[in-house]
Amino acid sequence: MKIALVSEHADPLATLGGVDAGGQNVHVAALATGLTRLGHEVVVHTRRDSPGAACRVACPDGYVVERVTAGPPTEVPKDDLLPHMTQFGDELRRRWRESPPDLVHAHFWMSGLAALRGAAGLGVPVVQTFHALGTVKRREQGDGDTSPPARIALERMLCREVTHVVATCSDEVRELARMGLAPGRASVIPCGVDVATFRPRTSVRAAAEPHRLLVIGRLVARKGIGDALRAAARLPGVEVVVAGGPSSDALDADPEVLRLRGLARVLGIHDRVRFLGGVRRGAMPDLIRSSDVVVAVPWYEPFGIVPLEAMACGVPVVGSAVGGLRDTVVPGVTGELVQPRRPDDLAVVLRDLLADPGRRARYGRAGRIRAVERYDWQRVAEHTGAVYSALAGRPASLGAEAGR
Repeated sequence: MKIALVSEHADPLATLGGVDAGGQNVHVAALATGLTRLGHEVVVHTRRDSPGAACRVACPDGYVVERVTAGPPTEVPKDDLLPHMTQFGDELRRRWRESPPDLVHAHFWMSGLAALRGAAGLGVPVVQTFHALGTVKRREQGDGDTSPPARIALERMLCREVTHVVATCSDEVRELARMGLAPGRASVIPCGVDVATFRPRTSVRAAAEPHRLLVIGRLVARKGIGDALRAAARLPGVEVVVAGGPSSDALDADPEVLRLRGLARVLGIHDRVRFLGGVRRGAMPDLIRSSDVVVAVPWYEPFGIVPLEAMACGVPVVGSAVGGLRDTVVPGVTGELVQPRRPDDLAVVLRDLLADPGRRARYGRAGRIRAVERYDWQRVAEHTGAVYSALAGRPASLGAEAGR
């Protein structure tokens, strides 16, 4: 099949760690690679955000990235991109009129708007993956939600107008049902992990080394990094390594880094907290393997790829009982879950786990098995391709539990 993936703000070739560059970029790149390996012809359409960015890139993994002119060719915060989606959709329509795809898969709600506009009149199925929902963001962030005011209404419209929704976790399906998505119009297909790259270490960390907690993610308040620091303040001698954000040479000017450093000083742990800044993708497996526990305690999370990467590396996860983490992390088997924004409870769980190397080893082994059996990216691509085939009129079964 000729498959068009639309990812308006998340270029699969972008450097990760910025405010708007994270899990969706990884998801789109890995899905495009997996679909290409299955024999599909894949083009990823993303917004051109730099005057020097190539308009068309043939990637080594076999798919093509086409950067679409929609608004100025500069970085624009994703919450400010809505006015440019009409131009994005018109450009997609022009391209698809000349060479129509067999199916379009939009990633994020604004991509869905552009995809519907571009595919209008072509009779092409349009699949939607939201990656995050405005209803959840509004509920969790309240006045701090910077999304366009029309977001929730437009997401409800997408639920009515797209051919099918691919949700990344069961919690999202329940939320979509409350938004009005009809039964049977969603399939659950999780995000994945490259289990060949993210593998367990072959050597054991020296017993004399201090315990190390690792936090990975964009440096935004909702990721719960401050809660991880508050928990670490109750764990004498434990190191905290934070990966994400700007490059290491720009950390001193980053407002969130300055805020978190100030918090660490107030907590008296500034000498035990290290900020790495953005870490290149190739260095991430070794970084994860250098830790005793990966801490992922966001206030809310549509899915969360970092816990999968930790599990694939054989490192236990302590995460928040929110969103996709409730599907991926099995308490008492691959890690532990705590309620978000509860640093006292988090500290107790971490203290007990760090004191029990046998339990950490068991969790690591079980996490690796679960990652390989359920979340390998190629398996995710196969499930996604089966949904595509069914929507294009080929034999396949759909339903809210597809791909699980």
